[in-house]
Amino acid sequence: MARITVEDCLDNVDNRFELVMVSSKRARQLQIEGKDPMVAIDNDKPTVIALREIADGLVNAEILVEKPAPEIGEEFGALEEASTETSVQEEQPASEG
Repeated sequence: MARITVEDCLDNVDNRFELVMVSSKRARQLQIEGKDPMVAIDNDKPTVIALREIADGLVNAEILVEKPAPEIGEEFGALEEASTETSVQEEQPASEG
């Protein structure tokens, strides 16, 4: 396991502050969202994996503007609202004219 330095990562991001933002977002994706790592895991924690991906140029600041996938609950809520609107429209009698 090679040691990852800030300087290795700064070749692929603009500054240290952006490095913190990019690496934390990627580590969250690996840990919480279950995304697959793009480098060998080698028994490393998600933060180290994220930094290795940045140093290898596999992850960059574009990750910060990615839209997250919608939560399953949000999708279900929108589906439920749509079905409620449809059933309300079906229950209303058509006006005879």
